[in-house]
Amino acid sequence: MKVLKKIIIIILIVALLAGIYVGYRLINEGYNMYRIAIEEEPLNEKVKEIRNKENYTKLEELPKIYIDAVLAVEDHRFYEHNGIDIISIGRAIIKDIQVMQFVEGGSTITQQIAKNVYFTQEKRMTRKIAEVFMARELEKNYSKEEILELYLNTSYFGDGYYTVKEASRGYFNKKTNEMTDYECIMLAGIPNAPSIYAPTKNPELAKQRQRQVANAMVKHGYITQEEVDKILINNE
Repeated sequence: MKVLKKIIIIILIVALLAGIYVGYRLINEGYNMYRIAIEEEPLNEKVKEIRNKENYTKLEELPKIYIDAVLAVEDHRFYEHNGIDIISIGRAIIKDIQVMQFVEGGSTITQQIAKNVYFTQEKRMTRKIAEVFMARELEKNYSKEEILELYLNTSYFGDGYYTVKEASRGYFNKKTNEMTDYECIMLAGIPNAPSIYAPTKNPELAKQRQRQVANAMVKHGYITQEEVDKILINNE
């Protein structure tokens, strides 16, 4: 019995050391990915490039309900964290373990900017770690409002639209400040999966996603259920 206990302890120690080694390797590789990316194009130059887009959209051009919808569905603790949301990451890890694959990453809006402008969409742990380093760099150098604005101008909305201004004009033939509450909530849900949720591709799936966004807004206190029902029902 004593021998068995010793064997179990040795196995646990070996597993712990292996985990530490793998973790160190992943962090080191992720940091190197971040460092190479930022050396090839420094963050200030990348931001300047984004802001020079022809249809760059400023926050003041957007309806409040659109911004609220984005925050509710993408990162409702955006103004509380420093680029990394430990709660969301923990929840994502549990979900990934449950399904035994990397399906959810718990990325904040800041991390998504890093992914959109510096890294690939491939779901790899090394890339996720590189995102973390880049997110910290963004949070250190830019305000929350600047980061949110950058996010809205680096997200893909489908049909070749890469800014809110382009998407609003393309899908609704309107300026951003002319969008209805219904259109704002729909548009906020598209970047999650543009090929699926673009209203020109799958109108019914776009509406289902719109309902998910609306539910998130209610859940996190951006809007009441009565207001959501009025917005959605009046447009069906």
